[in-house]
Formats: sequence, structure tokens, C-alpha cells
Amino acid sequence: MNAHVVFDKVVKRYDDIDILRHFSFSVDKGEKVVLIGASGSGKSTVLRILMTLEKIQGGEVYIDDERLWHEGTDGSLRPASEAHLRKMRTKVGMVFQQFNLFPHMTAMRNVVEAPVRVLKMPRDEAEARARELLERVGLAERMHAYPAQLSGGQQQRVAIARALAMRPEVMLFDEPTSALDPEMVGEVLSVIRELAEEGDLTMLIATHEMRFARDVSDRICFLNLGQVLEEGPPEQVLGNPREERTQLFLRSLLEEDKQA
Repeated sequence: MNAHVVFDKVVKRYDDIDILRHFSFSVDKGEKVVLIGASGSGKSTVLRILMTLEKIQGGEVYIDDERLWHEGTDGSLRPASEAHLRKMRTKVGMVFQQFNLFPHMTAMRNVVEAPVRVLKMPRDEAEARARELLERVGLAERMHAYPAQLSGGQQQRVAIARALAMRPEVMLFDEPTSALDPEMVGEVLSVIRELAEEGDLTMLIATHEMRFARDVSDRICFLNLGQVLEEGPPEQVLGNPREERTQLFLRSLLEEDKQA
């Protein structure tokens, strides 16, 4: 398979703290990769770098063999222009912990506006696409509702439809259920599962939902101190982790589940 996303010795730091330390990692086309690890391990940072929400201090990121943060030839590389970043952003869709819906827009308009404004899609085409996507995430009957009239799970499903409306090649999910009440988690995870089962979309998911991670992923990567400490098929990483730090992390999640 061809690598769709590549991090090559990426450095990301805040002040004097290294969040990613010469971080190297790749995702193949169509692969579903789950990132796990403690808070501060770098999971969300990886996704935010891909979405150009965080700049890097070293190394390089590639999407489809094209540099994300630089442009030009090897002999005359320069920092990426805003035009280059805008072009690269069209390849990537992201679903955040918080739903980030526009409160003054209906579910339909939340899904329609970006394709019209960014992709210059005709409005009637964008509306047809929005109806199709809202039906796909189980919200056909709520498309004219405003975010305040929707549950948290419904708002997150609108956010998934909104990201898909941009026809991304890569979908990123940053702890997509962490802001939800427990009874609403399942409805969002089932939508993401269906997307994963459909095949072609490359997906990168940061989550603490280990059962979901086992079901949906081709590969799980355990991040620790800004590096991939362990990776492999879900049954190996979750069922028989090699690294002591991975074992401790998974044990701590089990303890949390017991106390919940």
C-alpha cells in the first residue's frame, strides 16, 4: 500500500516542552489507525498538525507525497503559503471533541456552508449532498433543527456530516465522544464504525474507547512522551502488549472503568 500520511522526524514544542520528539509515523491509503495514550502523549497534537492548527518546529509532514508545511523544490524550500495550506486542508476533515457547530445555523446549513464557500460547490448540489449525509448519520428528520435543539450525540453526528461534506481523503477524529454523556457515546461510535467499514477513507482516530478501538482499527499506536512506543494489530497491542508502559496505561483504563 502507498503511504497517505507521513510524519518524518517531526518536532513540536510548546515553550521548552517537547510534545513530539523526532516523531516518525505513517498511515497507508484506506488504513484505519487509532492513537491511544495518556493525556499529553501527543495524540491530539498529531491531528491538529495535520489540520494545520499547530505549526511544527522540525521535520516534515506529507499528505499524498506532498509537503504540508513547506513548498517548492528541495533546493529552494520555503514555508508554506496560506494558499498552499488552504489547498492541503481540503484533503483533510476533522471531528473535534467539542462539536463547534454554528449555533445560528440549522443542521443543514452547518453542513452546506463550507462546500459552498470553500469548494465553490453550487448551493443546490451542496444541499443535496447535505441531505444525503444527514440521512447517512441518522438525522434526516432533524436537518432543520438548530444545535441547541439537538442532543450532544446528534450535534456530533452533524459535525461528522459537515466534515464529510468537504469530501476529504483523510478523516481525523479527536476524542469524538469525550464531551458526550455516556448514553450518547454509542450512537456516535456506530456512525464512525460504519464509515470505517465502507473502506476507502483513510482514518486517524484518537480515543480512550478501547472496545471501539479494537473493533474499528487496522492498527493501534500507543504514544508515550511524544513518540510511538508500541504499535501493531489491535489484538496484539490491546490483548498482549509488549511494553510495560502500554500495559500500565491499559491497566489504568480498566481501573477507571471499574470505578465508573
